[in-house]
Amino acid sequence: MILNVAPLRKHRDYRLLYVGQLVSMFGSMFTYVAVPYQVYELTHSSFMVGMLGAAQLIPLLLFALWGGAYADAMDRRRLLIVSEFVMTGGSLLLMINSLVPNPSVGLIFIVSAAMAGVNGFHRPALDATTPLLVDREDLTAVSALNFLRFSISAIGGPALAGLAMASFGISITYAIDVISFLISLIALAMIRRMPPSDRASRPGVRSILEGLKYAISRPELIGTYAVDMVAMTFAMPMALFPSMASIWGGATAAGWLYAAIPIGSLLTSVFSGWTSKVDRHGAAVVIAAAVWGLAIVILGFAPNLAAAVFCLALAGAADAVSGVFRSTIWNETIPTQLRGRLAGVEMISYLSGPLLGNARAGWVATISSNSASVVSGGLICLLAVLLCIPILPAFWNYRAERRISKPVSVSV
Repeated sequence: MILNVAPLRKHRDYRLLYVGQLVSMFGSMFTYVAVPYQVYELTHSSFMVGMLGAAQLIPLLLFALWGGAYADAMDRRRLLIVSEFVMTGGSLLLMINSLVPNPSVGLIFIVSAAMAGVNGFHRPALDATTPLLVDREDLTAVSALNFLRFSISAIGGPALAGLAMASFGISITYAIDVISFLISLIALAMIRRMPPSDRASRPGVRSILEGLKYAISRPELIGTYAVDMVAMTFAMPMALFPSMASIWGGATAAGWLYAAIPIGSLLTSVFSGWTSKVDRHGAAVVIAAAVWGLAIVILGFAPNLAAAVFCLALAGAADAVSGVFRSTIWNETIPTQLRGRLAGVEMISYLSGPLLGNARAGWVATISSNSASVVSGGLICLLAVLLCIPILPAFWNYRAERRISKPVSVSV
């Protein structure tokens, strides 16, 4: 039942990558909380906070597929280093902007959009690199470990970000992210090179279409994209957290709200040993997404901060279960030479849903109320996820592939 940490013991490069990304992700959560909180402080508008998602979505859609193509066609470690170097500059710009007497909201939007575009190259390279560093039988354990990494970062990061904003201000909060990127860059420099496969296609439209064609041909992949998209698009409440926090305690309450979902994810990850014994991966994804929607509905009736944190933690636990099985399906079914491009497709499905969901939540709250926005989104999510069962029967019935193979060899 307890988390399997064998991949960290067995594989040095995976351990370096894991620790470096843990530090970087932890720091990025400071910016993740600081940006919407600062925008709300400057504009007092949940709509503007929601529009941050729209601003980030456009470059994500433009660059994620190209980033996946480049992740398959070049040294993945090099692409990770370049991407993180640029994102370090973005966090530095946010810090400088926060130091001026009248911080620019427009600059915050521009930098956030640019960093989303760069993440379109970083995330596919990271997702395509990880399976090359471990054995095939470690993939489910790696999925759980990755969720553990995210959970630790997303719990500690927002909670400490709230304290940092309240005690030291926005500028120090951004500075912590800059430092975390520098530590991650050192870890990446210590990992061996990750050159592309001999069968890798040159990056371009044809290469991208090849990846899309493969994704469409696999119903289990289409199912993971569809279920996650509908769940996040309709039931993502984060754009409302600054407004909710203003009622329940300010910056410290905001930190708790942003940390609540990852708290549930962490508990699921720690006790994730049972996931390796489940064969019905498609059904597990659907059921977990339905629980997410139900938890968001209950959130709409939360009378105080403690109740809201509980509901969000329940939602996070369900999302972690869904994520473990979605990640395992991707790693089991995608060939090495297509991992980057399919990671780009996955990134669009995984991140565009929350960005669209935040825009929806902010808009609905503006014309109604926070509660109406949350409850309506959760109900639509629950219905849409359940409809995926008759619409995507092949995904609902998908079972794990039980093959054992050695890790793919990589040149040093």
